[in-house]
Amino acid sequence: MSGPTGGFLGDMARSSAARVARALREEPAATLEARARATPAAPPLALSPLGFDVIAEVKLRSPAAGPLADAAFDARARVSGYAHAGACAISVLTEPSRFDGALEHLRTAAEVLRPLGIPAMRKDFIVDPYQLLEARAAGAGGALLILRMLSASRLEDLLELARELGLFVLLEAFDRDDLARAAECVAHHPTGAPALLVGLNCRDLDTLAVVPERFAELAPLLPAGACTVAESGVTGPADAQRMRALGYRAALIGTALMKCSDPQSLLARILRAART
Repeated sequence: MSGPTGGFLGDMARSSAARVARALREEPAATLEARARATPAAPPLALSPLGFDVIAEVKLRSPAAGPLADAAFDARARVSGYAHAGACAISVLTEPSRFDGALEHLRTAAEVLRPLGIPAMRKDFIVDPYQLLEARAAGAGGALLILRMLSASRLEDLLELARELGLFVLLEAFDRDDLARAAECVAHHPTGAPALLVGLNCRDLDTLAVVPERFAELAPLLPAGACTVAESGVTGPADAQRMRALGYRAALIGTALMKCSDPQSLLARILRAART
């Protein structure tokens, strides 16, 4: 597995590598690593004993849905609202070209969440260990890694560094081959290390359309013993109940919450329905 060479993920991989190259000119890896390791530990990821959780997302734009926030968007209030509604973690898009993200958004979220005891997670197209150091230096407690984008050796390096930095990891899968790789990672995950979650994204990478049927189709292949996360396509309480019935332990919800006029209420209703 050498990673994507074409399509959406291929474009994102090249763009991500170019960002790393620019960042390295501004701050050498050794300097960033020292800063990352000196950053106070983030709150650990804590899953509810009630059997279902939500990772709520802050993203300003979606390639599929377009702009999701206007000039009046208050990131601090949104992050705080998610936390008080019961999110177990807050995912923050930091990719700038297609999602209008920035590391500063992650830093802001981590600052708001620290006293609330909830971790922020960097969501990006991570291809280099430097980006995990950036996440930790910004205060993040977790990061998303897209299996399709990473060779076996690079994935191993990233998982090892994440453990060293105390970051939980959400492994993102799109198909049965990705899930097989995720199962191997889960099987070799050290006891006592930060959490390793496995997410299934039902989005079609060619059209970027959501294909909810994939949740049921691939549910039998979810790694046993892992916290499994339904990504994309969960828009309300009924969807969350269905994910729980299929065996998913959590959902990552972004667009539906970002487009909602009362995201705190929607998130609370989703959690209440899935935990009933």
